[in-house]
Amino acid sequence: MTSIAAYERTQLAELAQELGPDAPTLCEGWTVRDLVVHLLLRERSPAAAGILVRPLSGLLDRVSSRHARRDFDALVTELRQGPPVWSPFAVPKLGDALNTVEFFVHHEDVRRAQPQWEARQLPPKVEDALWRAVRAMGRAPLVRTKVGLVAEREDTGERTRLKRGDRDVALRGRPSELVLYLYGRKEQAEVVLEGDPEDVASVAGSPMGI
Repeated sequence: MTSIAAYERTQLAELAQELGPDAPTLCEGWTVRDLVVHLLLRERSPAAAGILVRPLSGLLDRVSSRHARRDFDALVTELRQGPPVWSPFAVPKLGDALNTVEFFVHHEDVRRAQPQWEARQLPPKVEDALWRAVRAMGRAPLVRTKVGLVAEREDTGERTRLKRGDRDVALRGRPSELVLYLYGRKEQAEVVLEGDPEDVASVAGSPMGI
C-alpha cells in the first residue's frame, strides 16, 4: 500500500512538472524549482543541516544554488524516485514519520499558490494521520502569544490542547487545514478561530510555524 508521504511526493512531482520551474509557491521568495531543490537536499545532502543549524546556512545556500542550475526535469525525476538507500529517509517508518507532513505541506504550497485552487477532499486515513501530527504539535513552539490554543477537528469534534494560557482560542477545521495553519499558511488555510475577539486578533496577528 502506498504511504501518504509517497503519494504526496508523487503528486507534488507531477504538479511541479506540469507547472514548470518558475511557478510560484507559498514559500516566500521560492519558486517551484527552489522548493524541489530544498526537498532533494533535505534527503540527499549533509548540507541540509543548514536548515536547522544557522552557522551552516551559508553552505546550504551555496549547495542549493549549484543544484538550482541543474536541469529541472532531472531534479523532478530525482524527487519522484525518493531518497537514496543510504539516507535515513529511506528507512520506511522513519521516512514516513519525517515526510508525511513535509510533503503534504509543500504539495499544498504549490497547489495553493496557483489561481483558483480548491481544498482537496482527503481520505479519512489521511486526515487521521494529519490529526496525529496536530496533536503532536502541542509539544512544539507555535506562536508568541499569552493566549491558550486548542485545536478542534471539525469532522469529529475531537479536541487537543496546543498551548496553555489564561484564556483559550479554538482553531477549528479539518486536520489537513489545521496543519497548514499551524505551519504558518494562515491566509490559505480554511480554519475558523473562535474566542474573545481581542484574543482571536492576537493569535491571527502573531507569526506561527513549527
